[in-house]
Amino acid sequence: MTPHPKRKHSKGRRDRRRSQDALTAANLSTCSNCGSKHLPHTVCPSCGYYKGRQIIEVKKEKKTEE
Repeated sequence: MTPHPKRKHSKGRRDRRRSQDALTAANLSTCSNCGSKHLPHTVCPSCGYYKGRQIIEVKKEKKTEE
């Protein structure tokens, strides 16, 4: 059998424990080349530039007309 608490934990004690559970929004930086948002210290996924230099070549998808 598992042990059971002897006394009820107060709401303040419960809420202090849960104070670390809040989610925070990711910090985004603006690309200096195309102006789109991306994670800091990473290559821009839309244009492939980082710190003003092209690091990777991004292929543009062609739209198919039906």
